[in-house]
Amino acid sequence: MADLTLRVCALYPDLLSIYADRGNLQVLERRCQWRGIAFEMTTAAIGEAIDPEAHDLYYLGGGQDRDQRLCADDLVGRKAQSLRAAAERGALVFGICGGYQLLGRSYEIDGDLIPGVGLVDAITVREDGPRLIGNVAIEVELPGMSEKRILAGFENHGGRTQLGSGEHPLGQVLRGHGNDGRSGAEGVLRGSVIGTYLHGPLLPKNVWFADWLIATALPNAAPMAALDDDLEEAAHAAAIRAAGL
Repeated sequence: MADLTLRVCALYPDLLSIYADRGNLQVLERRCQWRGIAFEMTTAAIGEAIDPEAHDLYYLGGGQDRDQRLCADDLVGRKAQSLRAAAERGALVFGICGGYQLLGRSYEIDGDLIPGVGLVDAITVREDGPRLIGNVAIEVELPGMSEKRILAGFENHGGRTQLGSGEHPLGQVLRGHGNDGRSGAEGVLRGSVIGTYLHGPLLPKNVWFADWLIATALPNAAPMAALDDDLEEAAHAAAIRAAGL
């Protein structure tokens, strides 16, 4: 697989990475390298354009409300059209927590409406009440996989996300809160666009999901060679136990 390269564009990594989200990128890089797949990462900060044809995966992490506002203005004003074009051609767009919220139509906080890029029909509202915090496990059924799997991670969000009637969640909550603490839905999966509140970071605890992302972004890489994942599987089991399963 030496002739294959996973090309990743990390959007606003200086502002949207407060939940150790860089760990997700490191897992993707290492699991590619261990299989002989080259890994290239480009960053796109505020004021910088993105190329909708240049990358296989576009990544947005989580951030504080102040930083999220700054990124939202730039995302909508400068990058939205390119990000939509990338998704339309099948490139993965992966948003974590605040990045997930920015993939929707809007995020309302304290009466201030923060625009989203509108890749999915979802709105987020900061409601009165406690933040949704804790270990979480969800059951997912992903395209190309023969069985359901469990994603486990950590959530910490004040916003409640509601999906439009035509949207499908990434998974169903087994333990934890999910999108809004009421619906039983967590995240969103629409074509090649994925959003989730699971962080901490997510991929070190769920390397099978990292492999799915790589295989989906690089269809010619499948089937990928198995790796010695004893430590990774132990981390996954520990995350599931922490969620109460």
